Amino acid sequence: MTFGEQPAYLRVASDLRRKIVDGSLPPRTRLPSQARIREQYGVSDTVALEARKVLMAEGLVEGRSGSGTYVRERPVPRRIARSGYRPPAGANPFRQEQAAEGARGTWESSSEQEPAGASVAGRLGVFPGDRVMRTRYVFRDSGEPVMLSTSWEPLSITGRTPVMLPEEGPLGGCGVVERMGAIDVVVDNVVEEVGARPGLAEELLLLGGVPGHVVMVIQRTYYASGRAVETADVVVPADRFRLAYHLPVR
Repeated sequence: MTFGEQPAYLRVASDLRRKIVDGSLPPRTRLPSQARIREQYGVSDTVALEARKVLMAEGLVEGRSGSGTYVRERPVPRRIARSGYRPPAGANPFRQEQAAEGARGTWESSSEQEPAGASVAGRLGVFPGDRVMRTRYVFRDSGEPVMLSTSWEPLSITGRTPVMLPEEGPLGGCGVVERMGAIDVVVDNVVEEVGARPGLAEELLLLGGVPGHVVMVIQRTYYASGRAVETADVVVPADRFRLAYHLPVR
């Protein structure tokens, strides 16, 4: 293989990908069999198998037990609106993560105390092992899972207060800004970093994805006078959603 030349399995995968994208292999069509790929492209069984693995990892095809490999439906991505602005009152966890006015959704959550790991401690500006409240969320829109979130709040701020449990008490189910304001902690800044990675098995199980699907991860931290008061990882399926940011012009 000369410098710059693609391996055979990638060349085969690239041609099959082109056919999927341009509609030559429409959704629900069976992908050519391994034997057919070998014959059509003049490659070995190993190359044909690796090319199919590439397409499966990209989420373009899916295997069906006893039936073969088929082109997946390509969903039309929907928008998840993000905004640095948070309403001073009346926010809820779903609106906190999906800022669009017309968005309505439900969520399930569970909270428990745990010692902060090194990564979470660094984000919150506390020591590893300090106690934090971890809350896991599954967000749904019309019953469909659309987002996952895991948040951490330092108990040095919320411990022994009415807002220690994000989903219980007088302000249970309110957003971070309103809950912190109730204990005289004024949130004045929020920072988000967006990245992408392959979804973890447990994430894809909850979100209805298949192994190899890519997710977007929003690493979000709320601050009050420079001190981190909450940090979270928000996980969104990259093939079904796009993040749309609405940022004020100062």
